[in-house]
Amino acid sequence: MGRLDITVGLRNRVNIRGGRIRMGGDETWIEVGQDPVIVGRNPACQVVVEDGKVSAVHVEFVATEQGVKVRDLGSRNGTFVADVRVGDVCISSKCTVRLGATNLEFEPLRPEKVTVPPIPAFGPLVGHSEAMRKIFDRMTKVAPTDLTLLIGGDTGTGKELAAKAIHGASKREGKPFIVVDCGSIPPSLAEATLFGHERGAFTGAVDKHKSPFHDADGGTIFLDELGELPLEVQPKLLRALSERRVKSVGGSSYKQFDVRVIAATRRDLVRAVNQGSFRSDLYFRVAQVKIDLPPLGHRVEDIPILVRAMLKDLGDEQAYERVSNQQLERLMRYDWPGNVRELRNAVAVAYALGDSNEEMDVASHLGALVEGGMQSSSGPISMSGSGVDRRPFQEAKRDVLAHFAKDYFSKLAEEAKGNVSEMARRAGMERAHVRTYLKRHNIDVKQYR
Repeated sequence: MGRLDITVGLRNRVNIRGGRIRMGGDETWIEVGQDPVIVGRNPACQVVVEDGKVSAVHVEFVATEQGVKVRDLGSRNGTFVADVRVGDVCISSKCTVRLGATNLEFEPLRPEKVTVPPIPAFGPLVGHSEAMRKIFDRMTKVAPTDLTLLIGGDTGTGKELAAKAIHGASKREGKPFIVVDCGSIPPSLAEATLFGHERGAFTGAVDKHKSPFHDADGGTIFLDELGELPLEVQPKLLRALSERRVKSVGGSSYKQFDVRVIAATRRDLVRAVNQGSFRSDLYFRVAQVKIDLPPLGHRVEDIPILVRAMLKDLGDEQAYERVSNQQLERLMRYDWPGNVRELRNAVAVAYALGDSNEEMDVASHLGALVEGGMQSSSGPISMSGSGVDRRPFQEAKRDVLAHFAKDYFSKLAEEAKGNVSEMARRAGMERAHVRTYLKRHNIDVKQYR
């Protein structure tokens, strides 16, 4: 069958429209390029404003093809362009941007032709879109260093996979890669979980627990969902990262560690800083380099190469020939609420249930796996006795999968005693995804606790 050309429309050079900013009356201009320029009161900002009405991390400027994007970062008093309060806007002509009582002058610069790096993959990550090629280039440059990295992105975009790929391309390859899920740590045990504890240090501490920072010594520690870490523990983590040593709960001395720190979050940590739920000094400490993974819906041109790579991972790259152009086009029109993880699930199910001699129908498995409201209005499928379900095959199959999901997560909730984090661990999914299934199938985990 004819294949969809996965390289159509790829551009190797783009025009970036940047600019420059300066505070009113100041002679020094700061150029705005593709790397974000953050303005605020915090000393770690690229432009520091000594104005009590300006938030610690107030506004971000970054050059794009459309002009310089101005993004308010959840500031207390807002960001104004030409006296209009803005949240996210592109500017391309001379104007004044007001923050609190401070005015920033903006001037556009001539468009600059920028080369998009021709890097189609980084480790197991693949993509031909401009966004991903730029990210792969950034990962290639940052991997050999020991810079602390913050990976942002929605659930299912591949943050942990990206962290593992960076670890695998670093000088610490072959050393431990330790994952700490900050979102699943009970607040009362956060300090002991991060830094370790001695036997008898608190009620329930029947054994000594080693800090994951020491487990990862020589390698990389991945702090997943860092934004969920309790506020009271954040200064202690900042101190540990700054001094590269920790003291266990109940212990009497500090012990050094040598790790590379990669953190990830699906939350907007800058907005959390301005809301008071995340410390600005910890944010700047972990975000020496920041990479934001785009939602799959923003890079649908990568779907063909992703499908092919996923089938290769399943051990049958040739099965890609059974995915028709019509199938790929349907996938590219979908909105992808579950991102790359949703696509991987759909490909795996389609491959497992499909006939090797027939076209692979990936798209038909999306509704049953992620979307709500896909159960048939004609009631449960009947397969008893000699009765035959007269509905269309795909509709009947969706019902089978929906009933399977309800049964699976009900039993999982019972086995995990209603602990959603434990359910996510056993299912190999993120907690947000598990909660989606629980809500869709009206499964109340409280009854299993």
